[in-house]
Amino acid sequence: MNNSLLSLDRVLHLAVFSYLILMVSCKPRVEVDVFIHGGLVLDGSEAPAKRMDIGITGERISYIGAPGSATIIAKESIDINGLYLAPGFIDPHTHVDRELSEEATKSNTRYLKQGVTTVFAGNDGGSPMPIKRKLDDWERTGIGTNAALLVGHGSVRRVVMGMKGEEANEQELEEMKEVVAKAMKEGAFGISTGLFYAPGSFASMGEVVALSTVVAEHNGIYDTHMRDEGSYNIGLLNAVRETISIGEESGVDVHISHIKCLGTDVWDESPEVIRIIEAARSKGIKVTANQYPYLASRTTLKAALVPRWAEDGGYEEMLRRFDEPSLRDTLYNGILENLRKRGGPESLIFSDARDQELIGQSLGEMASKMNQDIPGTVMDILRKDGSIQVISYNMKESDLDRFMQQPWVMTGSDGGAGHPRQFGTFPRKIHEYVMNRKVIDLPMMVHRSSGLTASTFHVAERGFIKVGYYADLIAFDPKKVRDMATFDAPYEEAEGMSFVWVNGRLAIDHGEYTGALAGKALKHK
Repeated sequence: MNNSLLSLDRVLHLAVFSYLILMVSCKPRVEVDVFIHGGLVLDGSEAPAKRMDIGITGERISYIGAPGSATIIAKESIDINGLYLAPGFIDPHTHVDRELSEEATKSNTRYLKQGVTTVFAGNDGGSPMPIKRKLDDWERTGIGTNAALLVGHGSVRRVVMGMKGEEANEQELEEMKEVVAKAMKEGAFGISTGLFYAPGSFASMGEVVALSTVVAEHNGIYDTHMRDEGSYNIGLLNAVRETISIGEESGVDVHISHIKCLGTDVWDESPEVIRIIEAARSKGIKVTANQYPYLASRTTLKAALVPRWAEDGGYEEMLRRFDEPSLRDTLYNGILENLRKRGGPESLIFSDARDQELIGQSLGEMASKMNQDIPGTVMDILRKDGSIQVISYNMKESDLDRFMQQPWVMTGSDGGAGHPRQFGTFPRKIHEYVMNRKVIDLPMMVHRSSGLTASTFHVAERGFIKVGYYADLIAFDPKKVRDMATFDAPYEEAEGMSFVWVNGRLAIDHGEYTGALAGKALKHK
């Protein structure tokens, strides 16, 4: 009896052993360059995280599978246990074309440290011209992140019309259409407008529709700093309606940059803005937006306070008008009214200036030091520095939260000098709005910073974790991600991104930059 039991036990052990050998031998063998395992994968689609293994071969994702489902043969294996793996973030609105073109900053670590692997430039109506030359320069010299360009409407207008404060005539419009068509053929992903700024502010809606029609023919996008985000001219709600009409009449997809309710006159108008956009979307008009998670904006002092008519003809003409006695009262009243909408002289803080001593001081403080009234102070400062930038505290948290929760609003930094958003937007959204305040959850944040952006801007084979897609990937612990930049110290790099791959190459390794210039100059096709 005992011998029979012993024999049966041996048979069972042999059967189990044989089954295990068979299972191992039946597993597919997969060869990859880099094997990333142990992490929770957020694939960019807003789906919940899953524990999956990822393989990279060359520049692309070559394998995705459940742990243990394949025998992986890898040149390099990276254990990311305890971390989330996600697509690299895509920022649809930056101002880093200059930084990407300079030796000291072309690595773009300010964005890599945030988990951003692709940036757009050429926003707010201003872009390098011609598009092809800038893209070729980036490809030749190397850049740390991928970079794409929009063609700026204001730049196109300058090429054809200079700074004339008038509508384009038929010939000028045809010339602008030719410039836009050429830019699209050279790789621009669409057109951007800065209808709040000169010279874009001088354009009629018809002009913008005509140029956007050209963009639509090339399957591009219309990205806009709207004509008004507050109560400066046509008003926030009318500016939203104008944007939608441009999309409807031209057939182009429209995208509102840094959507906000700017200034006390329009606080709490976000529900109506959302209603208008939802109504347009229900009619089939493609309307999306991006947003940065800060309550202060950044712009030039000139754009914030000087009435736009004073810029007709350019900077020198504006200075001439400053000295024209007959225009004094009109200019003074216009500056004071714009200042009221911005929240008063203490709400404007100088952030980027030729005179470094101005940085960090408010307009009110400068007026006291110069012993002048506010309009006189503004004009004297602009005589010395026409490009001086200001931080403007002019938004409300409830509006910011409402916009962030909309499924068509993605993350965009609008990153420029002197504002912490260039160094902290994406980590701040994770740390403050996902982990602390729980305005949105982590899969939403990842989707609206990667997959949604890629789909909206037609960025091919990026933004999702899929086999065959480019290996732009990030690994991080959301509890450790932090934005370190503040309004007092806006140039501090973020912390918490453990690993960042750009086109399959490791750019951030255990939080440190590797020196890789793995980015590509992306061209729209």
